[in-house]
Amino acid sequence: MQPLELIYKYYPLENELRNILFVHSVSVARKSLDIARNHPELKLDKTFLSEAAMLHDIGIFLTYAPKIFCFGTHPYICHGYLGSELLKKEGLPQHALVCERHTGAGLSLDQIESRNLPVPYRNMLPLSLEEQVICFADKFFSKSHLNEEKNVANARKSLLKFGEEGLVRFDHWCELFL
Repeated sequence: MQPLELIYKYYPLENELRNILFVHSVSVARKSLDIARNHPELKLDKTFLSEAAMLHDIGIFLTYAPKIFCFGTHPYICHGYLGSELLKKEGLPQHALVCERHTGAGLSLDQIESRNLPVPYRNMLPLSLEEQVICFADKFFSKSHLNEEKNVANARKSLLKFGEEGLVRFDHWCELFL
């Protein structure tokens, strides 16, 4: 199934939530593809980048974040692993990994345990370059200010809530991808 088909499957109503998901995902996909074009030496899979960026937030409808029209039952931080579960069921295990590993700048098992986060206790760090690019690109776009790209300083500031570990990864990605 194509990414747009999956979005329409899980977001069948044309409403504000689907619009937020779609606009945000397109922004992340564009930035991911720009990185791929600007860094041919990385040999990134552009088709996968495009598809996975469109699906990275597929699980938000299962969470409770009323400011962005999400009225599910789980805390918002759970959207990554919940989206991953959906995509695994759809036969997209590699795309599922992007969902699970994009929260913050990825979540280490140590971060999850020390903060008692309501997610499965396992490492959720982006490993492949494509996972890292999508995670990085995602930090530049919020769902509450659609189409506004953050600068590096503001992207870093939004990562502060996840701790210093994520900032170190983000800074490394700045060196690799910008």
